[in-house]
Amino acid sequence: MEYTFLDGDPEAAPLVFVHGGTGAIATWNRFPRLLAARTGRRALLFSRHGNGFSGPAKLPRAPRYMHEEGQEKLPELLDLLGVERPVLVGHSDGGSMSLLYASVRPVEAVVALGPHLYCEESTLRGVRAARESFDSGGAFAKRVAMMHADPKTVVEGWSDVWLSPAFRTWSIEGDLDVTAPVLLIQGDQDEYGTLGQLDAAERALSGPVRREVIEGGGHYQHMADDPERVVAAISSFLTEFVPGHRAPEAHV
Repeated sequence: MEYTFLDGDPEAAPLVFVHGGTGAIATWNRFPRLLAARTGRRALLFSRHGNGFSGPAKLPRAPRYMHEEGQEKLPELLDLLGVERPVLVGHSDGGSMSLLYASVRPVEAVVALGPHLYCEESTLRGVRAARESFDSGGAFAKRVAMMHADPKTVVEGWSDVWLSPAFRTWSIEGDLDVTAPVLLIQGDQDEYGTLGQLDAAERALSGPVRREVIEGGGHYQHMADDPERVVAAISSFLTEFVPGHRAPEAHV
């Protein structure tokens, strides 16, 4: 499995970045380095099997693949790397996996960027558009080709399960048992989901929840030209909700 650590305070639990369906280490862009520097924490980035330059995944994926990734594979990886009580930063599918992980394992906090709580038509439209762009060799296909050893399998493995009839009833709303603090972030122009996803998350979560809606923001707001608002929101959230968290600028 492809993974890397960014340096930070060895005494603090690291940030663990959990990418989306067509994501990998490289697709995070400069966001992890900015957030690690702002919070002073180490950061773990990895590419799930089948993505980036990790080994192949078992395909086709089952509708419960996010449960498998969040509650079986991610715990195994973190155990192997000696990571305990992480701050999970998950995007899209990775946001859902992070919430599922926090339902079975202790975490300091979860940051969920554009998470999916249930299957909705707006998400399926986004997936169809991405698949069509990839199949036509458009800009999306070129970006994916730079980030993955096997881009065709990445896109097909992701889109096939989302667009399958069995996935229409997929939901994690009844499977969450999260008492840790959670920050929910989504752009109000997200092309892969409505703000109803955040409503569902707030209903399902038991611990402290902060909600940040970015006006004019899309699904990849944290990777945009100016991710500062997202970085600032996460830093503020950790300072308020994670006991003992101190950003570098707070040190004397």
